[in-house]
Amino acid sequence: MGITRSARHKRTKTGGKRSIIRKKRKFELGRQPANTRLGPRRVHFIRTLGGNSKARALRLDAGNFSWGSEHVTRKTRIIGVVYSAPNNEYIRTNTLVKSVIVQIDSSPFRQWYEAHYGKPITEKRAARAAKAAAAAKATAAVPEEVSPRLAEKFAEREALSKIDPLLEAQFNAGRLYAAISSRPGQCGRADGYIVEGKELEFYLRKLKAKKH
Repeated sequence: MGITRSARHKRTKTGGKRSIIRKKRKFELGRQPANTRLGPRRVHFIRTLGGNSKARALRLDAGNFSWGSEHVTRKTRIIGVVYSAPNNEYIRTNTLVKSVIVQIDSSPFRQWYEAHYGKPITEKRAARAAKAAAAAKATAAVPEEVSPRLAEKFAEREALSKIDPLLEAQFNAGRLYAAISSRPGQCGRADGYIVEGKELEFYLRKLKAKKH
């Protein structure tokens, strides 16, 4: 018996059986779940009704993630699934579905921040940069000078450069929490957004409770 999405086999609200008035139809067709896993990119294309097609992702290891508060999007590596509300098996098997929380590599976002604001993203990196500058001065190496126009831009952006302490801690670790907002089994991509603010606090509480 094939997979079908029809509701003809279901009972009425009062519990009565429905009479089956027709056989299965092509437009009621269902398919096996994609169960997209973490791994080297592998996408199959499927012909669907009307000659259209779907991209069925079987393996993915990267995606486009947006940093909402900074209005920037970068392609980055997915490290692993850390939280899934519907099914804990998705964490164990690293299955990518819509709305799961994953850890992603923070490097592309860190590089953008430091180029945009002209300063290290965390205090740790600032201390490291100061140490490197002192070492360069001691060896009489000429440090790179910032042009006056660029220095003016950095000064204008200074007020906007503050980030959430919870995000700063994640940048120190080199990993960010992000939510997948696309459907990998339908569009062949695992895109999403960095979790911030109240949403981040919620998921951190959930992860902490899970550890205990």
